[in-house]
Amino acid sequence: CGGWYALFTQDLVLGHGARRLHVSAAYRAKAQVSMSRFEPTSFINYEKLHSNVNIVRKRLNRPLTLSEKIVYGHLDDPHNQEIDRGRTYLRLRPDRVAMQDATAQMAMLQFISSGLPKVAVPSTIHCDHLIEAQIGGVKDLARAKEVNQEVYNFLSSAGAKYGVGFWKPGSGIIHQIILENYAYPGVMLIGTDSHTPNGGGLGSICIGVGGADAVDVMAGIPWELKCPKVIGVKLTGTLSGWTSPKDVILKVAGILTVKGGTGAIVEYHGPGVDSISCTVTVITLCLSKYNKSSCIAALSDEYSDLLVPDEGCEYDQIIELNLDELKPHINGPFTPDLAHPVSKVGAEAEKNGWPLEVKVGLIGSCTNSSYEDMGRAVSVAKQALDKGLKCKAQFTVTPGSEQIRATIERDGYSKILGDVGGVVLANACGPCIGQWDRRDIKKGDKNTIVTSFNRNFTARNDANPATHAFVTSPEIVTALAIAGTLNFNPETDYLTAPNGEKFKLQPPSADELPKRDFDPGQDTYQHPPADGTSLRVDVSPQSNRLQLLEPFDKWSGNDLEDLLVLIKVKGKCTTDHISAAGPWLKFRGHLDNISNNMLIGAVNSENDAINKIKNHLTGEYGGVPDVARHYKANGVSWVAVGDDNYGEGSSREHAALEPRHLGGRAIIVKSFARIHETNLKKQGLLPLTFANPSDYDKILPDDKISIRGLKTFAPGKPLTAVVKHSDGSEDTLELNHTFNETQIEWFKAGSALNRMKELQH
Repeated sequence: CGGWYALFTQDLVLGHGARRLHVSAAYRAKAQVSMSRFEPTSFINYEKLHSNVNIVRKRLNRPLTLSEKIVYGHLDDPHNQEIDRGRTYLRLRPDRVAMQDATAQMAMLQFISSGLPKVAVPSTIHCDHLIEAQIGGVKDLARAKEVNQEVYNFLSSAGAKYGVGFWKPGSGIIHQIILENYAYPGVMLIGTDSHTPNGGGLGSICIGVGGADAVDVMAGIPWELKCPKVIGVKLTGTLSGWTSPKDVILKVAGILTVKGGTGAIVEYHGPGVDSISCTVTVITLCLSKYNKSSCIAALSDEYSDLLVPDEGCEYDQIIELNLDELKPHINGPFTPDLAHPVSKVGAEAEKNGWPLEVKVGLIGSCTNSSYEDMGRAVSVAKQALDKGLKCKAQFTVTPGSEQIRATIERDGYSKILGDVGGVVLANACGPCIGQWDRRDIKKGDKNTIVTSFNRNFTARNDANPATHAFVTSPEIVTALAIAGTLNFNPETDYLTAPNGEKFKLQPPSADELPKRDFDPGQDTYQHPPADGTSLRVDVSPQSNRLQLLEPFDKWSGNDLEDLLVLIKVKGKCTTDHISAAGPWLKFRGHLDNISNNMLIGAVNSENDAINKIKNHLTGEYGGVPDVARHYKANGVSWVAVGDDNYGEGSSREHAALEPRHLGGRAIIVKSFARIHETNLKKQGLLPLTFANPSDYDKILPDDKISIRGLKTFAPGKPLTAVVKHSDGSEDTLELNHTFNETQIEWFKAGSALNRMKELQH
């Protein structure tokens, strides 16, 4: 059930007509059905979902989209909740929480700080981010277990004590595990990873959040989300040939851009959905195979009216795609919304000076490592092998889970991918998130890689800013790795066999699901005990990997005066720029240590340099974290200034925790990415936007900024920035915000966690 469901806030795929979910009436029953085989006493509550949807539909007096049904079906107070897409904040009750190990460290540290004895909803931890790709799956996993033993022990023991399921290292990537075990039509899940929306492929609403949001849900507190807009993508026609569901997402990414889906759910509908592999029929199959002891498929059929949009529902934006006309796409470099047909990317590369030679092809990732994905890559690889060809480029394969690894090994897929030149890596994120000990090039070498990963921001995969990374489907990656060049279109171009024979690759084909069912592989799940109250979770004060949290200071009650401009960021600034991954992942549980990477990837507008800013107390230049620490040590608070879509990318809340820890008070930008803006609020910072985006140009590196209006801070009421220039002149700017009343209480308390503690007393 693969697909780039994680490129935007949320993507849903459900079918109509012949491929709609249907289960024989003989299996229908309104008995209690477990949410998963791992939680036999936590039950699906479609009745409540159905009741809430009926209440809301009656109140709004209009048809609802599928996305609205699932979201509004999880309202804390459906009778009184104000609902206005894109404006009001909803208080929601998600069904479950999932956390990957890099973000789970801080999430669990915050949960420990809350003082609560046990999580209130089913929750899981997934060890997938800390395994570095070096040699191959077995050796890399063994090394990761040794290097990260302290962190794994902490997460395992914290999970056991507080009632959280623990998926051990080697179990697979969080989102594939969710698809296999926890996603089902109508569930609402939040995950501490921005690719959580992958679960939308099984008719779920799965939303990426920061760790503090996860703590709210685990604490049983209603979770807030700005009422999402709904973008409808109407599909007509039929996929065929080399075109795959991935190309739908790549095309939509090019249309919407990386910020076009902010605050929105992307809902796919129309007759063309029937040709997409991850439709409701597949949902039925997946459920029957992944949830062998459950009757989720039968139960969801009982409430099938909940799992399709109402006739006549309206979307905030409509995109129409004719699948008959859609061609294979490849997006990049340096951003996942620069879309090209595969047939044209070679010419674009030549025109723009992008390296044509493909150095490495990498297939896998949380969203493109299903059995069918691997099968389509195998279909291409086998054709090359039959003609005596192997990959010209290096080739790596990342299975999405232990179940996928074991099944493709049993069915011979791994051998074929190995024979064509592939190296099977561990069941983990690996190069997709920068966990790649790449040695075939030096840093600064200009080169091209082609991946089926989710993102291709500068230096994301291998820490080399000169690597031109392109994203495309696994089968196109495989074809380009065999050809060794971007200037190859498998639809029309020929390869040459060792004997001189010219041949064309035929469009790939593969089974959506294995004929012999899945091989579960090794058992990698740790159930939490029924009662963990007697267990201990130890964090050594001498550890450089883990650090217990200290509460942030409360708001003083006064306006913020004469804040220094730490850095004015120029251009794209993702969470990778703000808090780099790769080698820094080992410090995700230690706030002070990981703060040494704060904004080290951002471009300073003053000098176009990276990690080189002026210390306005000493007059000397230094690294961003060093200058921030110096300001903090001298009792000087600061602001950072940024451009459009600031904080796009990963959900990592460290990009908000670090500025707060090092003395930041506000981040002022042209616009924010959704998750990062919320994360900043959660940690007691002020995420503010220029009412007039051109006011960005008025900020100078040596300015002092006062933020006024905080004593009357209120929803919808702008704040004021008084900007004092070094020549004695001043500018007064209007700053907008999206705080609601609850979020203003977070600011006043110093953080959302501080506010939670206040409410306990």
